[in-house]
Amino acid sequence: MGGGTEPPAPPGEPSGEGPPTGRTPLSRRTMLLGLAAVGGISAVNVGAFLGAGGWFTPDTLTTSRFVDRFEQVFGKHDGFRRNHAKGVSATGLFTSNGAGTDLSKATVFQTGTTPVTARFSISGGMPAAADSNAAVRGLGVLFHMTGGEQWRTAMVNVPVFTDRVPHGFYERLLATEPVPGTGQPDPAKVAAFLSKYPETARAMAVISKTPPSTGLYNSPYHGLNAFRFTNSAGVTVPVRWTMMPEGPIQTVSGTAHAPGKDYLFDALIDKLEQGPMRWRFLITVGQPGDPTNDATTAWPADRRQVDVGTLTIHSLQTEAPGNARDVNFDPTVLPDGIALSDDPLLAARSAVYAQSYQRRTGEPHSPSEVTVTPPQPSRVDVHKVDHEN
Repeated sequence: MGGGTEPPAPPGEPSGEGPPTGRTPLSRRTMLLGLAAVGGISAVNVGAFLGAGGWFTPDTLTTSRFVDRFEQVFGKHDGFRRNHAKGVSATGLFTSNGAGTDLSKATVFQTGTTPVTARFSISGGMPAAADSNAAVRGLGVLFHMTGGEQWRTAMVNVPVFTDRVPHGFYERLLATEPVPGTGQPDPAKVAAFLSKYPETARAMAVISKTPPSTGLYNSPYHGLNAFRFTNSAGVTVPVRWTMMPEGPIQTVSGTAHAPGKDYLFDALIDKLEQGPMRWRFLITVGQPGDPTNDATTAWPADRRQVDVGTLTIHSLQTEAPGNARDVNFDPTVLPDGIALSDDPLLAARSAVYAQSYQRRTGEPHSPSEVTVTPPQPSRVDVHKVDHEN
């Protein structure tokens, strides 16, 4: 996830270049198509992909100001995540087939099973919002590894992210804020933003050509950011990963959807009543020159993919103390054998996740919108862990 063929610009500054040859130029149609996507993903993962520290200079932006901004956009809802507020807890197992040991010495890839705590969610900071096809779907997974190690990852269903640098995310959040009267973003502000950040326009074009699936249960989930795997021989490679549903992916056609305010979560619960849900865990291995610091740029489709095992979700639970409600899916919590890349968004995600967690855990909690009834007993013995750093 890097700058591709474009020279990297300083953090928070536009590249100043138009779309490279062979890439989708910004047109009115592309902008309007992408506008819908912006509405769905302008707040992926509670301030995910925002910067911290020196990245915010000279504007003196801070993680607190970003979280404040989410509260301004979505309202303040005590006890809930500032984004991806609506969700449901899950438990299950990751079953490794051993193939991942060629890439990483992390024990999670050794043949066997690892208990997981997971969470399904949709984007936005309103915990009682109605489900929508346009909303970005999220899947957070905490792997409870042996020896006290943990691996946490937060994935979404879109194939690329809209922003390359933290400042781009911040400016996009402002540019896409609905205006009074229409309830829609100001097209002039959006056009000015996309002109300043052409990488976002290109990412939006990719997203607009990738319709979402009909449900949370049949959606792929992408890690988006690049990481580095190191195996027992000391060989390090750049990687990205995807959870690919075991069953067929039926995509949304038009705006029609099942009835009900919580139709995505209702379908998820109904699906689990038919049996466990499974996703194949696919690791994509980058080659020299593949960008590792740019979440807006996809790697070539011919890159090697390694199927390292299966994620199985056995049960869902209404969010409550002790389950995924209290987990911070900080993507920088990594085991030995997995390391951060040079993507500036990773440290940014960690910083804002921590700020959001700090606020919501100090507030009174309200009941979750998504209720799993009757309560499903977990079929997985997940040992007690510290749910937050």
